[in-house]
Amino acid sequence: MTSQAARPTQPIDAPFDDADAIQAYARIRARFPEAQPENLIPDVHPTRIPRHVAVIMDGNGRWAQEKGFPRIFGHRNGTAAVRTAIETCVQVGIEVLTLYSFSSENWSRPSEEIMALMSLCIDYCQGEQDSLREHNIRVRVIGRRSGMPADVIEALNTLEATTADCTGLTLCLAINYGARDEIVDAVRDIAQRVRTGELDPESIDQQIVSDSLYTSGLPDPDLLIRTGGDLRVSNYLLWQISYSEIYVTQTYWPEFDQGCWFESVREYASRQRRFGGLSPKQDSDES
Repeated sequence: MTSQAARPTQPIDAPFDDADAIQAYARIRARFPEAQPENLIPDVHPTRIPRHVAVIMDGNGRWAQEKGFPRIFGHRNGTAAVRTAIETCVQVGIEVLTLYSFSSENWSRPSEEIMALMSLCIDYCQGEQDSLREHNIRVRVIGRRSGMPADVIEALNTLEATTADCTGLTLCLAINYGARDEIVDAVRDIAQRVRTGELDPESIDQQIVSDSLYTSGLPDPDLLIRTGGDLRVSNYLLWQISYSEIYVTQTYWPEFDQGCWFESVREYASRQRRFGGLSPKQDSDES
């Protein structure tokens, strides 16, 4: 029997007091002691807060050009929005944040922009490393290391190693990432295991495929946010977002502030996730 002292306790003045809410508040606070979802989004039941959010951070270049600045100015300002995203996820209890930082298709951009993006990546890794560790944020990098500059790889590896034992938010950076490349690499890995006799082809199932992806060990995204207004997924987490809720906003990434985050979480919380089945009302209507 659980002792009274060990039972989950709800925050003072929490807007929801049912058993599920109390457990959800306790789970969030166990991971994020500073979290305040009951104050920041009091109208959202804590069980309806997404645990994994993936973001396509689009619109940096357009935002800058509309203001009369070069595209890289937008990318630099986008890093401030990354800080806001991290802080907000911690404050409301989102456990995993995956950011589409540089796609495998982005190599087709002008060389000056690519060089500036690679330099910005190094600056971010080195400049944010101490802060991320101090705030207990673990960084994982997904994507192909091959083809990236050696100094970028070194900076990413150092950031991952420095934060490897952190237990709060998992910040997953998709760099030189393409979902089709990821699936190809997973198939190659599985084929190699079959060839060596480690794996029986008849035993291959969805879990084995998931475990062979770059995101192995992470839950699938509950919510996919795309800023900048485009209505496409851009070769991003194609396997993982099979049942993610998608939220598209016209807001450019540098302007995606905390209020925008709250709005996206509220929109997610308002939806009925059915995973191919029927809603409870539809199910009762069919009976």
